[in-house]
Amino acid sequence: MLVARLLELEAAGALTTAHVRAGAQVGGVNVRTVWRWLDAARSEGRVERRPRARLELSDQAWEVLAQAGGNVAALHRHLKAAGGDVPSLASLHRAVRRDLEADLALAGPSEGGAAKVAALRLPPSEPGAVAGSSAGESGAVAGVALPAGARLVRTSSVRAVGEAVGQAMATQGAVCLFGNPGRGKTAAVRMALSEVPPGWKVTWVPVPVRPSVAGMRRAVFDALALAGRFPHTSALADAAVVGALGEVRVLVVDEAQRLPVPCLEYLQSLWDHPDTRITLVLCGAGSERALARLPQLASRIGAWQEVPRLAGAEVATVVSGFHPLWRTVPAQDLTWIDRSCAHGTFRTWAALTAHLQNALLTIADASIDRPLLRRLFQRVAPPL
Repeated sequence: MLVARLLELEAAGALTTAHVRAGAQVGGVNVRTVWRWLDAARSEGRVERRPRARLELSDQAWEVLAQAGGNVAALHRHLKAAGGDVPSLASLHRAVRRDLEADLALAGPSEGGAAKVAALRLPPSEPGAVAGSSAGESGAVAGVALPAGARLVRTSSVRAVGEAVGQAMATQGAVCLFGNPGRGKTAAVRMALSEVPPGWKVTWVPVPVRPSVAGMRRAVFDALALAGRFPHTSALADAAVVGALGEVRVLVVDEAQRLPVPCLEYLQSLWDHPDTRITLVLCGAGSERALARLPQLASRIGAWQEVPRLAGAEVATVVSGFHPLWRTVPAQDLTWIDRSCAHGTFRTWAALTAHLQNALLTIADASIDRPLLRRLFQRVAPPL
């Protein structure tokens, strides 16, 4: 814009050195730079920056990078061994970071940043990969945030949750999913409900902070996306909610441990209503203790399904399927990581994966070794 305006002044015969000095101040550059821009505009007929040659990595280079667990230094050594013009290590780092950031910006939340991350373009049929969700080859499921390149893994706990939810749907019953925080309860439910039978709908009801019956009624109304404004009386709101729940539907209440007895009674009234056809899924760390405060509802729970920590025997297989970075780490080291830091908690493994990715992309010649991992442990574990 600056160069175009100066050219307009020059065409009108009004351009002076004062204009150029003012333009240099506005652009934050030297006066000679502005004169250079003007000379380029006159000789080349352009007012924008000269396009620079951009370093583009080939698909083969991305595959090498993926096989090296995202280690840019390893890719640089591979390119040097192959011969030809090889960019500097710093240039390679910038190119990888640029393309990763661009792909993550384009990836929608339902993709979890996994489906389009170029640095981990692995073929879907890669040997050793653990099957992810049926929602797609990337293993991404809507509502589940994953580190770039990660995919959900169907562990034994995930399969057990799927069976419990499926049985509850068959009888339009209720199921309680519980377990310590970070073990993957919500992800397991979303995987189980990623494909439901035709005619079924799935509605996730967020539990308000310090919920009241009025707040819970509003949360259910909003989650059902009912048309019109929220009714001004509870009777009208309940009538609208019951009408929508007349269709077969799974009603998932996450963070159910927050619910006081009156809110649980409200959910029970919706489930018991003769005009509703819902399967009730109550999920949360401590949800089983919350339900114990209302024996009438607890006695109606058809399945109590705990999501335990990841078993030590399946750590290596599951974590290697979760993210390609871990496929380059020996099984005994994965067991050491789990004992030292993750303790079978998927949320900790996900956080550690994200920190490891960042370290490999930003630290020259970084490699996955125990000193680096010990430093990352301090980032994912709170101080004692």
